[in-house]
Amino acid sequence: MSKRLLLHICCAPCACGCLEQLRLDDWEFAFYFSNSNLNSAEEFQCRYAAAETLAAAENVHLYCDPYDHATWLERTAELGAEPERGRRCAICFEWSLSRTALAAEAMNFDAFATSLTVSPHKPSKLIFEIGKAFEKFTPYDFKKRDGFLKGNRRAKELELYRQQYCGCEFSYRDRFNQA
Repeated sequence: MSKRLLLHICCAPCACGCLEQLRLDDWEFAFYFSNSNLNSAEEFQCRYAAAETLAAAENVHLYCDPYDHATWLERTAELGAEPERGRRCAICFEWSLSRTALAAEAMNFDAFATSLTVSPHKPSKLIFEIGKAFEKFTPYDFKKRDGFLKGNRRAKELELYRQQYCGCEFSYRDRFNQA
């Protein structure tokens, strides 16, 4: 019987950078698109459409967590003045991991991981610390073995939507210097 892993994906380009390692480790895996942090339903749909394209191209099942930005915002808004990579991000990571943990349990997956660690802009060490709270969390650092570079190459091949900011209104503000 093969091991089953649910991979939280923040976006299709990051998910691309995880595929090789999961296959090398002989996981049977599925994608879990959970992104209530995204600053608009339109951005959510753009990223989800790219995830659908990737899932079809790679023959991977895709699950989608319902978009609930209002609840996500309630949990993070008081830290809106924090810079990108500040304390707000830890709350966001915990949100995504907790949602994925619940889904992995409900769908009887043996483990779960996150594509967040493929990005050089996300601190894997912090994500692993948060992940320790979840029994089935498997700490993959997808940055290793050129995961980010390979992911970007594959995303370009598939012509996937490649966003220019993390996703929340706070990261948008910081990235584009909006007041």
